[in-house]
Amino acid sequence: MKITFDETNPGKLPKGWETGITGKGKAKWEVVSDDTAPSRPNVLKQSGEATFTWAAKTDEHIQDGFAEVKFKPIAGKEDQAGGIVFRFRDANNYYIVRANALEDNVVLYKTVNGKRSSLQVKGRTFGYGVDTNVPSRKWSTLRVEFHGNLFTVFFNGKKLFEVEDDTFKDAGAVGVWTKADSVTLFDDFSVGTK
Repeated sequence: MKITFDETNPGKLPKGWETGITGKGKAKWEVVSDDTAPSRPNVLKQSGEATFTWAAKTDEHIQDGFAEVKFKPIAGKEDQAGGIVFRFRDANNYYIVRANALEDNVVLYKTVNGKRSSLQVKGRTFGYGVDTNVPSRKWSTLRVEFHGNLFTVFFNGKKLFEVEDDTFKDAGAVGVWTKADSVTLFDDFSVGTK
């Protein structure tokens, strides 16, 4: 399934999607038109400010499969992040993989009871995600494949790293995510089972 957000009228949310925050603040998710969209005319935009904000497709749950999205960080002094949530149970319990243009890295986390912690990259004894160039104001593609307790992360078509974790084993919703003052656009959200 691929969601381009073009079926949704600007100012609205796609059918079957819910939005919210983890922590404090206020999210502002809406479909807007954007001339730079990979599939024109519409994108999903987040311009609120909160600890973490999410928009999840809660009418479909996936246990094993993949999620991929094109994203474009366009503003933010504290963060310029875009990510994917998967095995999403509720506002305080989910996995998240995110790319940050201000830090130039990609990290996979788990959020448990509202507390986020990074997960160790397989084959490394320490460190924080993987450093890679995450361009600001340009479209990039983030992908995560999840099967059992193994998660594989790709950025712009390149495999970056794997993580193993057993916290959330059941099927959950999938969606997109931002942090702090990130203003981020999303397009071409693809999800499926394998």
